[in-house]
Amino acid sequence: MLKGILEGCILMIISQDEVYGYELSKKLQNSGFDFVSEGSIYPLLLRMQKEEWIEGYMKSDSKSGGPPRKYYKLTGSGEEVLVQFRNNWSRMKLSVDDILTGGTQA
Repeated sequence: MLKGILEGCILMIISQDEVYGYELSKKLQNSGFDFVSEGSIYPLLLRMQKEEWIEGYMKSDSKSGGPPRKYYKLTGSGEEVLVQFRNNWSRMKLSVDDILTGGTQA
């Protein structure tokens, strides 16, 4: 289940702005996903590329003058998956919140 949530969060971050892997890792950590290692993100990015949810491309960093980095951006397919994730997450969150607060879905 965590993998699906992590994928949805990655898609959301990429939808907001193109990012490279290390930057994505830092954004996840800053959002509370500090238990997710940088090494576990790259296989997810590779799989998401194979699924054609994201597209990777090389881009030079003109600010630092460092070597080109692989940036990621969302594809049309990825946008559809993100919409589906957001809808599913909203429903799941409501259900879990209901159970945790002693609601009627027991």
